[in-house]
Amino acid sequence: MSTHVFLAELVGTFILLLMGGGVCANVALKGTLGSAAGWVAISFGWGLAVYCGVWIAGISGAHLNPAVTLGLLVNQDVAEYAPGVAKTFANTLLYFVAQFIGAFLGAVGTWLTYKKHLDDPQNAGTQLGVFSTGPAIRSYGWNLVTEIFGTFVLVFVIAGLGHTPHELGPLAVALLVVAIGLSLGGATGYAINPFRDLGPRVAHAVLPIKGKGSSDWAYSWVPLVGPATGGILGGLVAALMF
Repeated sequence: MSTHVFLAELVGTFILLLMGGGVCANVALKGTLGSAAGWVAISFGWGLAVYCGVWIAGISGAHLNPAVTLGLLVNQDVAEYAPGVAKTFANTLLYFVAQFIGAFLGAVGTWLTYKKHLDDPQNAGTQLGVFSTGPAIRSYGWNLVTEIFGTFVLVFVIAGLGHTPHELGPLAVALLVVAIGLSLGGATGYAINPFRDLGPRVAHAVLPIKGKGSSDWAYSWVPLVGPATGGILGGLVAALMF
């Protein structure tokens, strides 16, 4: 993998998490101009964040998500991760590294953007929702099922878009993410991306945020295992369907 491809994946994931974390901060934190704008704003914000990140990372194939990389890895009908980027163990690891670094740095960017609000005493103990996902009802097994379904839809439909004549480009994936958020996202906050959750969760743990509370590591395995499983299933079923 070339340095340009690695940086494209890193920067695309950075843009995704900067803007996605930004909409969470704008809606979830008290005292912002977008406070309490609601779930529709979050769903569209994340969809538009994907739209921007995909444009940035075109030369890497714009995975921006290890679940997408895993889905491509197991799909034998896909020859390359991106034009000129072979599906090898080394390249898979490099995608994962780029995605994690980009996700972590994007969360740091969100922290810098909303630092005064994150440090505001009226937001003490609730800041984790800006960075990582959490369930509306904590039930690890069912939360896992939710994340598997959401990520399966993401990877499977992305594969289908590649076999459907259209000229929507990144907009198609953005609308897909909005649709998943509005339909399947309410139970767990729809990570549908292992590093979308892990990178910002690590950032929450290490950043000096006043009164931030726990990083909830007990839940952190769900948005890792669920999306990874859903991505693999999506890639396998796509290979059968398409």
